[in-house]
Amino acid sequence: MKDTVLDILEDLTGSNEVKKDLDVNLFETGLLDSMATVQLLLELQTQLGVDVPVSEFERSEWDTPNKIIAKVENN
Repeated sequence: MKDTVLDILEDLTGSNEVKKDLDVNLFETGLLDSMATVQLLLELQTQLGVDVPVSEFERSEWDTPNKIIAKVENN
């Protein structure tokens, strides 16, 4: 599951930074924006069956690869 999340993030950001530094802030660094966030949620649902409504998305809880992996694993 972790590798799938990292692969999704790498595809969306176009950067392998997400695999090197799992604590990089995706929003502060500009790797993710609001459009990419929607794509991320769609990919998580499609590939992993994780359903996170955009209305329940808290950016501060999803701003690093480690936090995204934790959210997916706990869903």
